[in-house]
Amino acid sequence: MDRIRPLIPLFSLALLAAHSAAQQTPTVTVHVPGAAVEKVRQPLVRPIPFAIDSTTPWTSPSVEFRSVDQMSPQDRLLAANAESSIAEHAGHTGLEFNEGQWTYRQVVCSALPNHIFLRFLRNNGAGDVSVFTASIPRSEEGRVRIIPIQLRSYSLFSPAPINAITISTFNHIRAEDNPEGSPVADWLGTAFCYATLAGGHPQAAVINQDPPTDKFPVANKATLAIPDQGGAILSFTDVSTAPKSLTWTMKFDGKGKLLKASHAPAALIPINWVHPAPLDAKTRQLLAYPATETDSPSAPQAVTDHPIAPPSAQK
Repeated sequence: MDRIRPLIPLFSLALLAAHSAAQQTPTVTVHVPGAAVEKVRQPLVRPIPFAIDSTTPWTSPSVEFRSVDQMSPQDRLLAANAESSIAEHAGHTGLEFNEGQWTYRQVVCSALPNHIFLRFLRNNGAGDVSVFTASIPRSEEGRVRIIPIQLRSYSLFSPAPINAITISTFNHIRAEDNPEGSPVADWLGTAFCYATLAGGHPQAAVINQDPPTDKFPVANKATLAIPDQGGAILSFTDVSTAPKSLTWTMKFDGKGKLLKASHAPAALIPINWVHPAPLDAKTRQLLAYPATETDSPSAPQAVTDHPIAPPSAQK
C-alpha cells in the first residue's frame, strides 16, 4: 500500500527562537522600597497545542487506506462490533445506510492512534455516489461517530472539509484520543488526518532538486504558525488534485480545539530554469544564450462546492 509522501516541515527560525526565549525567561523579582512584600512578574507563555521544541522527534504523516483483508483481526472485530451503531448514526444523518451495497476501507491515521476510521462508499455510478467516515474508539470510554461527506454525489450540509459538524466531530475524537490535552508532536499528521476524515486523500508536495522534471510547479511548504495569543495555524498544499492543487488551513486554539478549517486553490510557484549556453570548442566563448523557459501555472480558479472523488471500492 502506497503511503503519502510527506513534505519536510519548515518553520520560521525567528518565531521558534522567540517562543523558546519566552519559555526560558526567568522570573523577575521587583523589590518595592518600604514594603514587606515583593512583586513577581511571570514571563508571558502562549499556550500551544503542538510540541515544537527541537528535541521533539518529527514523525512523518502516514494516512494509509487498507482493504478489509489488510486490516488486523482486532480492527476487523472492532468494526464488526460497531456495525449496528454505525448503521444507527448513519441513518440519523439521512445517509440511507440500509439501502444499496456499501463497502468500506480502513483509514490508518498515525496522529490519532486510539481510534480506527472506516471510509464507507456506495457507488451507483456517476452522479450517485455516497460517502461517509466512521470513527470507532479502541477503548470503552469513547463512542462511535459519523462524518457525512456525500449523499448521492451532493453534500448533505455544507462541504465536509469546512462543515461545522465535521469540525465538532473531529474535536470530540481528538479529545477522546488525548484526554489530557497534552501537546502532540505530529502536527502535520493531525492536519492530514482531518483532511482525510473530511473526504480527501491528501498528498503533500515534495520539493524536487531537478525542477524541470517536476510533474507540477513547486507548491508552498507545510507550515505551523503561532499567533501572538497562542494556539496554532496549520497549512499544507495537497497536490492529489493536481493540476488544481489545494492549500488546506486549520486554526486551533491553545487547548488544541479546532476552530476553523478551509481549503482554497494553491498559490503555485512558477519554475524558471536556463539551459547551459554552448561554448565554441576553440575560443571557449559562449555562442549564444538560450531563451529562458518558464513553466507558469494558469491563474487559480475559485473553489466551488465540488464533489470529492472517492477512492476505488474494495471489499
